Amino acid sequence: MARRPLPRILRSGSASTTRSREIARTAADSATDVLHPLITVTRGLRLLARAGRQKWAATPKDRRGHVLFLVAACVLAVALIPYGPLLALISVMGAAAWRGRDRTPTSTGPAEAEAARLQALYEALVPHFSVAEDPGPLFSHGGDWEKAFGTSYEFDGNGRLTRLQVHYPAYFTDGDPASRARVEQVLHAKSGRGREYHFVWDEESNHLLMTVLAALPTTIAAQRFVTAPGETVLGFTDADAVRRTVPVQDGDGTRDASPVIWRTGARSTEPHLLIAGHPGSGTTTLLRSLALQALQHGDIIVVEGGGTGEYGFLTGREGVLAVECGLAGALATLEWAAHETERRLIAANRARQAGHPEPEDIKRPLWILLDRPSALGHLAAADGRQDPQELLQVPLRHGRAAGVTVVVADQFDSLDALTDTVRNHTRARAVLGPADREQVEAVLGVQPHTTPTPDVPPGRGYTRLGSGPVLRFQVPATPDPYDEATSEAQRQAVLDLLPGGAPAVEQAVPEDAAGPVAVHTEQLVGTPAVAEG
Repeated sequence: MARRPLPRILRSGSASTTRSREIARTAADSATDVLHPLITVTRGLRLLARAGRQKWAATPKDRRGHVLFLVAACVLAVALIPYGPLLALISVMGAAAWRGRDRTPTSTGPAEAEAARLQALYEALVPHFSVAEDPGPLFSHGGDWEKAFGTSYEFDGNGRLTRLQVHYPAYFTDGDPASRARVEQVLHAKSGRGREYHFVWDEESNHLLMTVLAALPTTIAAQRFVTAPGETVLGFTDADAVRRTVPVQDGDGTRDASPVIWRTGARSTEPHLLIAGHPGSGTTTLLRSLALQALQHGDIIVVEGGGTGEYGFLTGREGVLAVECGLAGALATLEWAAHETERRLIAANRARQAGHPEPEDIKRPLWILLDRPSALGHLAAADGRQDPQELLQVPLRHGRAAGVTVVVADQFDSLDALTDTVRNHTRARAVLGPADREQVEAVLGVQPHTTPTPDVPPGRGYTRLGSGPVLRFQVPATPDPYDEATSEAQRQAVLDLLPGGAPAVEQAVPEDAAGPVAVHTEQLVGTPAVAEG
């Protein structure tokens, strides 16, 4: 006999069937919440009845008559007492509710493995939080960890600490950075490596709070950010680190993110930026992001010492005055930038003396972006020419008043080649890529309040604007659109941010020409820089 196929409504549910199931499930949950007292009482009555049957079965047969007589006498007494039946009913319902309550045992302390981990962490902190002269030490070998940690701890599903509050004695030198670093290193090692921990020291209450930070998202790509003129987004940080949010396009949706805002211009206290990192850490990505944001309201000059062509997509665009990779072109461009800074200062001074507003040609910001100037310095020293960094003295010293911003990016192994002028006038700092606490302190001036991890994505690092706090941040994804490894979505996102103007192309070579002739932009004001052919 052939089997009949099931009806279609039973084989594949439609949208109405799914909606009906959701409504039924919601109604069942709501009914369970409303009828919870009745369910509790019913469960209690069932348990009381089961206990009565068991008690009756355990009673010997020769005594059951006496029990029945006693029960009948009690029922008669309750019936004759005023309000007896009502009181009896209330008593039975109360006993049933008490018997039918949910008595699932709840865990009130850590598991055995978690307690062992806390005890090991406590023993590791004893040498740092104890002295021999303390008559009642809070930390002692073989002591109780609950005195120091209490109940302020949390574990994840794998049994690893995610939050811990430590009470330390008042004589601990919590104002010494070296003492703090030793304690943080112990907590980091004993709590599990490979994660980023944040430490908050409360000197007034003698408390140390350690929390595990979630990884910053890397899905925010280059886009137009909601900022005022003179504000630039370096990257995005934790939600509780800054008090400002901006809407960003993250994947297919829009959300609010916490940006690290760097303010430039005449009212900026940190008008110039220094970026340090290892190869592949994202320093060039940050420079590209800054260049795309600067082109909204100003002009840029790009000098690339590495010679890798990472900024070729900017050539010929509106607002891009020069993109130089060679030594001669870099020297000529930076020399023009120094003269342009002086010209702006003189024009602004004359306008103030005459009581006139500043001319329009000096109001447009000028950005000077230098990628690996130390490489050009080595070439200049080998050729007996001037170091390009010496031409940055005027833009660095007087750039804030002239509307000139200088951004320098170099690698850790070449920071010693930077001149004192560059170091002293770039008070806004950023460190990208894997770096230990000593390397971060060498650039930012202070150690971060988190533990750097050895494996980080490109564009992840720390930043400090002047004397402000150290913030960890993630640079928006801004790859080279001409790179074959760039995805189509990121390539289009970068190209959409470029201003008008087609990129430079090679002109047709005349027959009598000795070699190829390339097109160069002639946008430099005053004496144009001579670019290498």
